[in-house]
Amino acid sequence: MNGHTVSTEVLIAGGGSVGLMLAVLLRHHGVEPFVVEEKPELSPHPRATGIGSRSVEILREVGLDQAVNEAAVDLQAGKIRGRTLAEADFTEGAEWKAKTAAELTYTPARIRGTCGQNLLDRMLITKAGDVEFGVALDSFEQDSGGVTATLSDRRVVRARYLVAADGVRSRVRQILGVGLTGPGVIGQETTSVLFGADLRPRQPFAMCNIEHPDATGLLVTVDGEREWVFLTRLDTEPTPDLIRTALGDPSIEVDIRSVLKFRGRGQVADRLCGGRVFLVGDAAHAIPPLGAFGLNTGIADAHNLAWKLAHVLRGEAGPELLQTYHTERHPVALMTMEQARLRFNDPSLHWGKDMAQARKAAGAINAPVVHMGYRYGGAELPSTEDVALDLDGSPGSRLPHMWVADGVSTLDLVGSQWCVLTADPGVEADIPVHLVDGWPYGTVLVRPDGFVSRSYC
Repeated sequence: MNGHTVSTEVLIAGGGSVGLMLAVLLRHHGVEPFVVEEKPELSPHPRATGIGSRSVEILREVGLDQAVNEAAVDLQAGKIRGRTLAEADFTEGAEWKAKTAAELTYTPARIRGTCGQNLLDRMLITKAGDVEFGVALDSFEQDSGGVTATLSDRRVVRARYLVAADGVRSRVRQILGVGLTGPGVIGQETTSVLFGADLRPRQPFAMCNIEHPDATGLLVTVDGEREWVFLTRLDTEPTPDLIRTALGDPSIEVDIRSVLKFRGRGQVADRLCGGRVFLVGDAAHAIPPLGAFGLNTGIADAHNLAWKLAHVLRGEAGPELLQTYHTERHPVALMTMEQARLRFNDPSLHWGKDMAQARKAAGAINAPVVHMGYRYGGAELPSTEDVALDLDGSPGSRLPHMWVADGVSTLDLVGSQWCVLTADPGVEADIPVHLVDGWPYGTVLVRPDGFVSRSYC
């Protein structure tokens, strides 16, 4: 098997969440990619748990939103705090439910709580096609017709395009010689401890600040019953006694399953593409952790790139379409990194109550706007606080959501293809035209990724 040549339309280097999401989206558009991942298996460690509404919309497009919702934890509280978990004030985060219900007016996305990234990966791989673990991309060269890559097992892959989803230390990015912009490493090293403990009698919560002097850190819900993550700063290896101290229960059985050490990073690649090679996810940008922006920004990268690759591969668009991947996603990455950096320096901008004025003074944007209120093309946003005001049918913005039938959104009408939405029964076009009663946004041309391309008011 070693040494032979494999042919594919798109080679994806990296089988983490973003690489798998890109594979799912490409297959959704009729393109069969080949994914290689250096690690021997899917990571059991939930590196993130906050799947944003825009990401759920994308999962809805490929038929995975219900599976994610079923895997999510039905939370009764958001962020709480206490000297230990046993001493935490659960009423502090009780407003979480009302806040989520209010946010759902501008999106069809439905997710009842948090969903660990490890669980998301298990769902994505069921639709990702050809994925090989324990295989890395060693080197590549490109020419006018494609990319020739050599794998760690000495196989050669000939692909029309290569996409790097190989993380913050991306080998593909290094070979391309692409530089980075941003502060780089920020903050102290954090130890992430995935552990098992039966905490089922407790009220489900998203996360808890533990303030015990011997076990200071952040306790994060994974499944709400038996699996949890404790984020802390340690000079030694974590022990079950450390976890018991944080929980406030010296008798509880604790099983440490995985330990990861990391430091926050703020960096964006200076170019997101080079010839026939593209960067997505952490290979394109590392986003400081506060705000849950990193994974969701990577998923949006994949969504932007997938339909463009499919159109070019099918001959429905010229290669110049692919250059818009950089021009559209690079400003979003820079904005998102800056918003996460502001929150890293002052967490109250994210977690605090009634912080609109403080955010304005600091140059911070409300989290829902960061997730989906941005616009391609650089137009100024109507609001940095109310994402519903930003989704107004303007070119470059995500199509406004309206329910048009029982359980059917205007976003569902797009169907991953070019279309027109209008309230005018006289509109005709060579692409699908969807007549929407009460549609207040004029006639709009919509791209396959659900963004408004043009408005005919």
